[in-house]
Amino acid sequence: MARELTYAETVERSIIKKYRKELWNPFTYAVNRYELIKEGDRIAVCVSGGKDSMLLAKLMQELNRHSAYPFEVKYLVMDPGYNGENRRKIEENLELLNIPAEIFSSDIFAAADATEKNPCYLCARMRRGHLYAKARELGCNKIALGHHFNDVIETTLMAMLYGAQLQGMMPKLHSTNFPGMELIRPLYCVHEEDIIAWARYNGLEFIRCACKLTAGIESGELSGKRRETKELIAQIKKTSPNVEKSIFNAIHEVSLDTFPAYKTRGEEHFFLEWYDKR
Repeated sequence: MARELTYAETVERSIIKKYRKELWNPFTYAVNRYELIKEGDRIAVCVSGGKDSMLLAKLMQELNRHSAYPFEVKYLVMDPGYNGENRRKIEENLELLNIPAEIFSSDIFAAADATEKNPCYLCARMRRGHLYAKARELGCNKIALGHHFNDVIETTLMAMLYGAQLQGMMPKLHSTNFPGMELIRPLYCVHEEDIIAWARYNGLEFIRCACKLTAGIESGELSGKRRETKELIAQIKKTSPNVEKSIFNAIHEVSLDTFPAYKTRGEEHFFLEWYDKR
């Protein structure tokens, strides 16, 4: 008689079976295409408590079990100042999904709340610094974050429309402040709508940002420029269904010869440098 699966095992099976095409395949594709994981890596998977990072943790567990090359995984949860309810929800989901994460605390929410200029930017920057520091303390050489396909294209559009620059989101980055450390984004090719479908299928509920600045925002709603960007893409999709794929492909097919100016490796270049030499 077959053993009855635990809830965590049922969730894991849904990733490999029902959502293989939507989740597992694009996840492994990104890992291989961008060479995100190598033999001997020790990776800190950073779990914020939201749907994206929780899925990332489960995908990394599966890959770690079945990979042809050995690597280590550590699961980290940083509590930046969650209230009791959100903290408990994260702990419950970790236990429910069988994710052996280490939780450590910081005062990031308090620090971000004390500033009037770009508190969200400060929060994100401080979070990353704390995660790098903790990962290095554990002997890790990489941290994995849960940014997905939609984050990539939305960030690209936001940089152009609101930041006056053509700038993408890289699948991996070397840290400038923590030498020898690298940031990887294994969900780079995974669509947010598929993550949402997976969570709903398994009856999973996760926390959102949970800081004071977003405390009054209704469930499922975003604030500011990212919300506007999501709405813009949704509007364009009504007449151009492949617009997201086009934006994603565009950042892989950049033609510098058509730009009057560009920056690479921190150096600025202008087309007149080479214009009359051709």
